[in-house]
Amino acid sequence: KVWPMPMEKEYNEMIKSKIADLSNVGGRYAGATTAALFLQHFVDEKKPFAHIDMAGPVWSTKTGATGWGAKLITEWVCQQGT
Repeated sequence: KVWPMPMEKEYNEMIKSKIADLSNVGGRYAGATTAALFLQHFVDEKKPFAHIDMAGPVWSTKTGATGWGAKLITEWVCQQGT
């Protein structure tokens, strides 16, 4: 499933850095949201972008790599040609 991220501006506080322009680690909470906000700083405002948060489901301690997200990305790429 795919859905829009909640791009709440107050979460920008979580990616501030004392030594860099931005921190790419937002903390323990709102990880997917802070990751999307981080990426937003590098994309033109008029350009849509996607953040695919696959860090958790991409790996299983029992079976190894799950392939999670591969089908989603493949289907999206194929749709771009139509």
